[in-house]
This record gives sequence, C-alpha cells and structure tokens, in this order.
Amino acid sequence: MEAEGRVLGPPLPAGGEGPGADSHLAAGALGTARGPLLAAAEVLALDDEEDDLEVFSKDTSLAEVNSFSPSVPISPSSINQYKFEDGPELRDLFITVDDPESHITAIETFITYRVVTKTTRGEFDSSEYEVRRRYQDFLWLKSKLEEAHPTLIIPPLPEKFIMKGMVERFSDEFIETRRKALHKFLNRIADHPTLTFNEDFKIFLTAQAWELSSHKKQGPGLLSRMGQTVRAVASSVRGAVKNRPEMFTEMNNYMETFSQKINLLDKIAHRIYKEERDYFNEMKEYAPIHTLWSASEEDIADSLRGIASCIDRCCKATEKRMAALSEHLPILHEYVLYSEILMGVLKRRDQIQGELDSKVDALAHKKTEKDLCLATWESFLASQSVDLHVEEDSEDRP
Repeated sequence: MEAEGRVLGPPLPAGGEGPGADSHLAAGALGTARGPLLAAAEVLALDDEEDDLEVFSKDTSLAEVNSFSPSVPISPSSINQYKFEDGPELRDLFITVDDPESHITAIETFITYRVVTKTTRGEFDSSEYEVRRRYQDFLWLKSKLEEAHPTLIIPPLPEKFIMKGMVERFSDEFIETRRKALHKFLNRIADHPTLTFNEDFKIFLTAQAWELSSHKKQGPGLLSRMGQTVRAVASSVRGAVKNRPEMFTEMNNYMETFSQKINLLDKIAHRIYKEERDYFNEMKEYAPIHTLWSASEEDIADSLRGIASCIDRCCKATEKRMAALSEHLPILHEYVLYSEILMGVLKRRDQIQGELDSKVDALAHKKTEKDLCLATWESFLASQSVDLHVEEDSEDRP
C-alpha cells in the first residue's frame, strides 16, 4: 500500500501559520502568528447572498500534497515500524480510504467508503483491518475528538450539504472529491501525536458496522448532553471572559479579522472561476459557428476562419487558466475551514475558562461566607468567655 506522509495543510502566505502548522497545538500554545491580513481584500465587497458565489464546491477536497513530515509520531508500543523509502521517517499506522459504494434503501441513499488500516502497534489486536464507513461516521469521529480534546485543532471534514452551482451529489466527481478529503482527514489524525491514540479513533478504524453502532449508543446520556448545552448557553450569556490572558484576546481578534478576509477571498475566487467558466462555455460555441459560416461566405471565408482559429486559441488558454485556478481553490477553501476550526477552539477555551472563573468565584464566595461565619462564632465565643469571667468575678466577691 502506498504510504502517505504527514500532510497538515498548505503554508500560510506572508509569515503566518497555515492549517498544516502543528495541528496538535493546545489552548496554552496556539501561538500568536502575526502575518499580513491580506489587506488588499479590504477594498473588495461582495453581496453574501449572491447565488453565484457557491460555484466550485463546498465539498471540495483538500489539495493532495506528496510531502512527508520530518517528525512523524510513532506508538511507544510499536514493534516493527514501516520505513519510508524516501527518508528515515518511521510510521506504524497506514490508512487508505477508497472503493466508494452506493447504498439505496427505502428511506435514504448514501455512499460508504472502504477504510483499510495497516499497523504494527501493540494496542491493536490485528495488523490489518478493513471496514466500511459513511459520512455520518466521520462526523461522529470528529465530534468525539472535539469532545475529548476541546483545545486541540481537529482536522477539517468536507462540508455535508451541497449548495447551488455545485456538482451533483452522487456524481463520480463529487464522490471522488469527498473520498480524497476523507482520506486526508484520517491520515492527518493518524499523524497527530495525541489524536492518533484516541480510543474512539481506534474503534472507528477497527469496529464493524454493528459494533460501531453499538458503541455510538454508549455515548453521553440525555442529561449529560443537556448539561453540556446548559454550560455552553451559560458561557455565552456571561459574555466576555473576565480573566482571559492578553495573548488569547489578541489571537481572537486576529482570527476574526483573518476569517473575514479569507472568506471574502474565497468568495471572490469562486466568483472568478464561475465567470471564467461561463466565458469559456460561450466562447467554445463561437469557433464552430464561424467555421460553418465561412463555408457559406466565400468573400470573407478566410477572415471567418481566422476568427474561428483565434476563438479556439482563446478557449484553450481559458481552459488552461481554469484548470490552474481549480487547483488553488481547494487550498484557499482549506484556510476557510481551518479558520472556522481555530475560532471554535478559541470559543471552547473561553467556555472552559468561563467555567473555571465561575468556580473560582463560587469558591471565593464560600470562603467569604466561611470567614464571616467563623468571625461570628469567634465573636460569640468571645462574648461567652467575657460573660463567664464576669460571673466568676461576681462569685468571688464577698
């Protein structure tokens, strides 16, 4: 099986940290990258409601990159690690997502993908597993990773829903696009020094469909989920965190600005691609028309054939430009996905700190009550001691 290297995303331009930079960063070490915030985008404005902005695919796969990370995590319990031919890196977990298959039932139609895992880790009962997973299973895995590691950057999944102007949901193009994205998602987790040892990730790779379904049902109960929801709502009602460190405040402001600009650039790029595609579709009809026209107009036949040839060259140039643009669109959109993930991580960090602040306030309140109660008792005991001394003195007098 072809070994895939650690690919965590494209580099961020102009000195920033991209999606691929250290995706296992925790809340206390997210970094404070400060690169140019794409200031040129400030002069551009688009209507968010324009239908023609969603033209490429919100399910676009993340660009395939054949590069290997110099630091690939391995399991402490590994016995025989596989070795790359292209370098000294050692890996002990290989995952492939392939063989998409359509399933039609009475209530739904969906696609499953084969997930093949090869490993030498001691915590696995076998060296190779083959299971089939649907998109909902990938969503479940991502939610479990976020739940278990709220301050880690979980790799993005392709969006679930299809918008206007996108390819048909069950077309070969769409399925292959999603397959590549799911393949990259699992391999990014496998290469992560913390997420790769998550128990739910292991179950996702090894459990058969009925076993996975049974495991899902063992998740947090209704009351637990309600408690999580109540805490999230309470955190949002409280507003800004009182004691948020300055570095996180700066980071949050930076990410808000970056997210706005990268979303704007993504929409602009999709709009340019749509306009190029419309231009190409119109142009490619004119070359044959002028060629046919030249057959019936002997006086200007040479001119018409020249125009047809020129239009044909323009079509080829436009098609080449569209191909180059389509390669960059997924990379740009990946930044959008990662900006959303980073904003989510910062929000969860604020929720955790909000809970800590509430507990610290409650502890301080209880301490105040205890001190007040203790002072009251000391005052009472002191008064009793004085009364006792007065009574003893009165008894001692003749």
